[in-house]
Amino acid sequence: MSHEVFELPRVIVPDDIDELGHVNNVVYLRWVQDVAIAHWSSAASAEQQSEVAWVAVRHEIDYKLPALPGDGIIARTWVGTADSHRFERHTEIVRTADRKLLARARTVWCPINRETGRLTRVSDAIRARFSSGLSQP
Repeated sequence: MSHEVFELPRVIVPDDIDELGHVNNVVYLRWVQDVAIAHWSSAASAEQQSEVAWVAVRHEIDYKLPALPGDGIIARTWVGTADSHRFERHTEIVRTADRKLLARARTVWCPINRETGRLTRVSDAIRARFSSGLSQP
């Protein structure tokens, strides 16, 4: 797994569409979270998942093009720089049909100890498995 880009297809449902006829901005944020969770769940060991949960402390999203009813989308994510307390995660939302970039996000996540609910240090093993140290794939 290491530093590869992880992809998750998403389906646009009628509730995703706002009064302007395109996907609401809040839905993009949900997709950013969905793909981050799916990436962690697919690559972290069961032991790592039982010990560590993640909370977002910062989101930056640039909206490029609207997603419309009937579009298929793919959420692509990878971890950039990481230290023992913060992981920078990058996400791109692209339209399936033409791979046009619809949105780009940068999120900073902090690890939480599941037992105590407090900030925890991330092990070198987790950092090595996920972090590229780069800001792009």
